Parts: sequence; structure tokens; C-alpha cells
Amino acid sequence: MKLTLYTDYSLRVLIYLASKPEEELSNIKEIAEAYQISKNHLMKVIHELGKLGLIETIRGRSGGIRLALQPEDINIGKVVRQTEDNFHLVECFNPDINSCAITSVCGLRHILYQALQAYLAVLDQYTLKDLTVNPTALRNLLLPTPED
Repeated sequence: MKLTLYTDYSLRVLIYLASKPEEELSNIKEIAEAYQISKNHLMKVIHELGKLGLIETIRGRSGGIRLALQPEDINIGKVVRQTEDNFHLVECFNPDINSCAITSVCGLRHILYQALQAYLAVLDQYTLKDLTVNPTALRNLLLPTPED
């Protein structure tokens, strides 16, 4: 299974925010620069993460973004389910476009469904805290050093 860039960026934003001290605010520009990705894509991602209640956006001159929940309260499986647009691994998973002639007797569909459930079950075992066990190392990789 391949995650969309949207989900990938969502997870990266959460990891970035979790690697910073809790009281410290971040902004789209610094996250985009840290990962070398488009600010426009991140604006959409951050807006959605805010709507999902995963991040808090503070408006104004000294505003920014930060996690709305503790890292241990953000489940990775749930984030993936909320940010992926579908889990149609193959055509027959989508009844709106399925034209496969063997769907009614195919054994592969059931196996792929089990595999998808196992994939999500593994993700459900982890939280954002598990992804950020070494926040200092993450900060060193993501944040510019003074000589940059």
C-alpha cells in the first residue's frame, strides 16, 4: 500500500511539531523549508489537521501552530485513516468503478482486504510519541543551525 503525499505530509508536520518544545510555536514557512516541500501543499495539510483537532493554529503577529494533543494521544492509524482519501487497493474495492469480471468469485479480494486490515492494525499500535523518541536528533536534522 502506498500512502498519498497528503498523508505523508500530514505525518511529517506532526513529527515536526512533536519534535519541538511544547510551548514553542512553528509556522508553515519553517516546516516547508525543513522538509523542502511546497508551502501551498502544507497550507492545505495544516488546515485539515486543524479541522481534525490534531493541531492548534494561533492567529496574529506572534501566532503559529502547535500540537493540540500530546504526542501519545495521536494515534498513527487514526491519522492515516483520516488523511487518506480511500483504501481502494484494487478496482474491486471501489464499487463505483468496479468492472472486474471475476469479482464475485475472486479469492484475491479477500486476501488483499485482510492485508489492508493488518496494515492498519500495525499502524494502530503506534502513536506520534513512538515516532519522536529522539526529538533532539529530529530537531538537529530539521532546524537550521546558526551558521546556515
